[in-house]
Amino acid sequence: MKFGIFYELQLPRPWNDGDEFRLYQNALTQMETADRLGYDYAWVVEHHFLEEYSHSPAPESFLAAASQRTKNIRLGHGIFQLTTNHPARVAERVAVLDLLSNGRCEFGMGESASITELTPFGRDMETKREVFEEAVQAIFPMFTKIGTEHHGKYFDMPLRNVVPKPVQKPHPPLWMACSQLPTIERAGENGFGALGFQFVSAEAAHAWVHAYYNAITKRLKKLADYEINPNMALVSFFMCAETDEEARRRADGATFFQFALRYYGQSQNRQRPAPGTVNMWDEYNKWKRENPEAQEAALRGGLIGSPETLRKKLRRFRSSHIDQVILLNQAGKNTHEHICESLELFAKEVMPEFQHDPEHDAWKKGVLSGAIQLEEIDTEAFKDRYGKLAVNVGQSRCRGLIDSCAAT
Repeated sequence: MKFGIFYELQLPRPWNDGDEFRLYQNALTQMETADRLGYDYAWVVEHHFLEEYSHSPAPESFLAAASQRTKNIRLGHGIFQLTTNHPARVAERVAVLDLLSNGRCEFGMGESASITELTPFGRDMETKREVFEEAVQAIFPMFTKIGTEHHGKYFDMPLRNVVPKPVQKPHPPLWMACSQLPTIERAGENGFGALGFQFVSAEAAHAWVHAYYNAITKRLKKLADYEINPNMALVSFFMCAETDEEARRRADGATFFQFALRYYGQSQNRQRPAPGTVNMWDEYNKWKRENPEAQEAALRGGLIGSPETLRKKLRRFRSSHIDQVILLNQAGKNTHEHICESLELFAKEVMPEFQHDPEHDAWKKGVLSGAIQLEEIDTEAFKDRYGKLAVNVGQSRCRGLIDSCAAT
């Protein structure tokens, strides 16, 4: 099992001078710490205009800085929005990061899931999948060919040589964002690694691993000429401390993250309110005061707890054959000190048990060769991306947001 860390670069209100500077500098230090401790991957999102939830519009710049402060950790676009970027600019930036990092770039791709992000770039929810698939077709010849051109519905590119070329041949490993669980199966069909940005139980993970590997081995339909990347990763809320109680006390940001997802998820096309009209941190704290039991239940989910508690939880995920667990602890107002201490304790007390797993390697080799046939499991019962213990935000709490969106 591999372990990654994940950054939305969240910054709840109130905002003060220097907050964004400290956010970025602390995240780079955390990434440097994770590299020193032996974590395998660092993933950084691309989002635009999402106040408080994500202040990460230029992951290529952040990852380029990280490449100079780290030596071994894989640096992942988790993800590059193919809907809001020109294919040539994507290929150029991926190649530059690969050169700067000495071949440590991971190329995750996605569409965006909100009209708040898509509309300013001339895109919409109805056609974003078409745009994504055409961008994939345009990008991959750029990594290998001296000259390439593309003439499609959404992009038109005359013959040019896109330089530089990446260190990894023919290109860095490919991943696709799976913000909705059924997209995991689609990632398998396309031959991409699945970046499962959900929070699921071990039972749900087992079902989706089967769906993913059956898709990639039995129903493969590549969108272009590229190397497939059979890997499945799932995100989990994360905070490791000496006791379960201390870990939950330090992990308040996990429930803020869930709250924001739920709050926005109930608006049409996940539109965010007009700038400055909703203070998400205030809304979150109102919800906490009104729902203390739900807050406590949510903190019992994910990988939040003592080393022994996290070992028990990870043993269940290992039996599901997850390839990578992506740990999310830069969320809400979780402190830099607690994040670093959590990374240190987890690396010392938990990771060694799971890092070298010949049984999983043999299972995966057998599945990919066809020697092991996986059951086709019905995934209908496992489509809740939040999990049973997740934050639930009532309709009344969201009404103000929805009304605000309708008025803009």
